[in-house]
Amino acid sequence: MARSDKGDALTTKVLQPGWSVQSDGFGLNTCSATYKVNAASAPAINVRGEAFPKAAFSYLKAHKSSIAYDDLGMATMRIDYVGIDPTVNGGTRTNANMSAANGLTAENITSHPNFFENYEPFPLAIAGEPPYTQDTPNNLAPNVGNQGPAYLGAAGSCFEKPNGGRFIGFVNPDFKTLYGKTQYLAATTTYSGIVYYNDVSFVQALYLLLATATATNSWGATFPLLPAWAPVGATTWGNKNLLSQVNVEEFGSLYKVSYEVRYSKEGWDSLTYVNLV
Repeated sequence: MARSDKGDALTTKVLQPGWSVQSDGFGLNTCSATYKVNAASAPAINVRGEAFPKAAFSYLKAHKSSIAYDDLGMATMRIDYVGIDPTVNGGTRTNANMSAANGLTAENITSHPNFFENYEPFPLAIAGEPPYTQDTPNNLAPNVGNQGPAYLGAAGSCFEKPNGGRFIGFVNPDFKTLYGKTQYLAATTTYSGIVYYNDVSFVQALYLLLATATATNSWGATFPLLPAWAPVGATTWGNKNLLSQVNVEEFGSLYKVSYEVRYSKEGWDSLTYVNLV
């Protein structure tokens, strides 16, 4: 069947009815649109970054596209758009979309917060504070150099010197739950989040905050990365939430940032990690 041309020559792509805009609930809007065009016009398939052709939705920029060549010299283009809703944070960033994973992980027993000093809700400290008492010869503690037996703390704990030094282990079999133990299972909470930015300067600033700890839901006023339900605060050791991972990929004209935050009930030591004020 021969083609009969009438009306618009479709030398440029024409938006078809039925396009739709979806929101993820956190400020990211996506749009799927279909266009018709004369195949002879050889439309560019690479339209990344092109604005959606409706003024109210021009903040949406093309992310990916495809083209299908139809009969009678016609072509159908399908383009996906992404953008940040202008009513959410002024369109500069989405709200953080977070999930949390809670579990246990093996840690050295000496890192337990109740190892030296009594820490609630535990009834007693595990090893207690020095000075420790030197064991009698041929009893429980091994000999250390020419000083004789090592020193004993609480619960069968054994140290090289009266004020501590090297921790040798738990040497008293009367304390069966601790005897020979070197590790314990510590509670661990990791938050995984996704947030989108419209400017690379946000991404660069967030990189600089990697390995910093905060006592609030936010890393400065610009980066509220934790939800309202996340536990926050600080202890005598440090702030409770540490930004532990930042990954970035380009998404249309936006920057998709996937990040992780690690929570510590005891706080992240301010001598080891930068604690934000």
